[in-house]
Amino acid sequence: MLLTITTTATPATDLGFLLHKHPDKVQTFDQAFGTAHVFYPEATCERCTAALLLEVDPIRLARTKGKDAPDFSLGQYVNDRPYAASSLLATAMAAVFRTALRGRCDARPQLAATAIPLEITLPALPCRGGPGLAGRLLEPLGWRVEATPVPLDPAFPEWGDSPYLTLTLRGTLRLADALNQLYVLLPVLDQAKHYWVAPEEVDKLIRAGEGWLASHPERALIVRRYLANRRGLVRSALGRLAQADDAPEDALDRDPIDEEPQAPPAACEEDGGLPAAAPLAEQRIRAVLQVLRDHDAPRVIDLGCGAGRLLTRLLADPFFTRVTGVDVSHRALAMARRNAERAAVGRERRWEVFQGALTYADGRFGGHDAAVLMEVIEHIDPPRLPAVERVVFGDAAPRLIVVTTPNAEYNVRYEGLAPGAMRHPDHRFEWTRKEFRAWAHRVADAYGYRVRFLPVGEDDPELGPPTQMGVFTR
Repeated sequence: MLLTITTTATPATDLGFLLHKHPDKVQTFDQAFGTAHVFYPEATCERCTAALLLEVDPIRLARTKGKDAPDFSLGQYVNDRPYAASSLLATAMAAVFRTALRGRCDARPQLAATAIPLEITLPALPCRGGPGLAGRLLEPLGWRVEATPVPLDPAFPEWGDSPYLTLTLRGTLRLADALNQLYVLLPVLDQAKHYWVAPEEVDKLIRAGEGWLASHPERALIVRRYLANRRGLVRSALGRLAQADDAPEDALDRDPIDEEPQAPPAACEEDGGLPAAAPLAEQRIRAVLQVLRDHDAPRVIDLGCGAGRLLTRLLADPFFTRVTGVDVSHRALAMARRNAERAAVGRERRWEVFQGALTYADGRFGGHDAAVLMEVIEHIDPPRLPAVERVVFGDAAPRLIVVTTPNAEYNVRYEGLAPGAMRHPDHRFEWTRKEFRAWAHRVADAYGYRVRFLPVGEDDPELGPPTQMGVFTR
């Protein structure tokens, strides 16, 4: 396989410093499965291209023992794919460009931290999903993607296309980010690896995906393919990613994991002084905490608590004297319980977590000053909303209820979100500001509450905020 990396940053030959490979040399690196060559087809101040050519030796691959070997001793005799070429290329890239992947460049440290214009080409890339999948995975990362199917035989177009693409990526990124993205996504596109996927692969994925995977709209697909659909590893990775700062609260107990696209940075905030640099999920939590304190509500139940991000913040504040988490997901509750135990270590126990469904009355929901439904209602089928309203506003009936939900009008501000698409495939609906207010006023009138509305995130003068909040008081 061949991979080329081109830059036009001036001087372009500084690419050699970033890759730690001299443009005037051809270097060869022995791998357990073949030989990797690094060379520069062109190297001028205006344009520089580095090439990684991997020659896979099937005999050496079959004889290799250890972590880079095929899974089973007879695999080379019974498998119609004796090796996964893209996975081998990713492994070779990690070995040859190890320092570059870490973002280290002692000779040009400022350059290593700078986004530069890049063009990356793979003339023959296995892609089980075609050009559409390549675009879905790479465009949200800032790449302009050109993916052309390779025909089975140009002389016989009626035979159709092969499962290979000629892929060209153009964008302005840090080189380390680009290499880490390729390291993860090459085997994901191919949906194959040449070695057994062990638990340590989760750590590799989290490390290589730092800064981009947690916010990727196809995060669940990437994780499943990278970890070969090994359910336990997939759950572990998704749970760890969902605790990243830019993961939404309702991401923690659903598969695929929810992820809000990246919004443009706000110049300033008008919702209580929240810092513009804070991710939306963090702004949402801070806004909820502020409302709870403003209304002097120390006993709080988080309905749909997920893995407990809000719970841990409540437990970190001695103002809150009773903290309860409820979710329908066993997996989410197990994570919430672990997180709560860590957050409350050394303190008096003032929390509990239990399984419950918001569509059924439960006496344990009562006895709290406030109930929070943070990014929850949009996951409920509309015909079941009246049941949730009765349970929360009628039966539990705390004096304060805080509800947050996406503002559908703001979705056009998100890059990578198709027109008319919702932020998560599990969302049953996403309300406009008018629709949310109509629902909130109806429920408030029916159950004896007053409601006011607060923005969370950048309050766009035309479209409103990315998250809308209703504060219900009795």
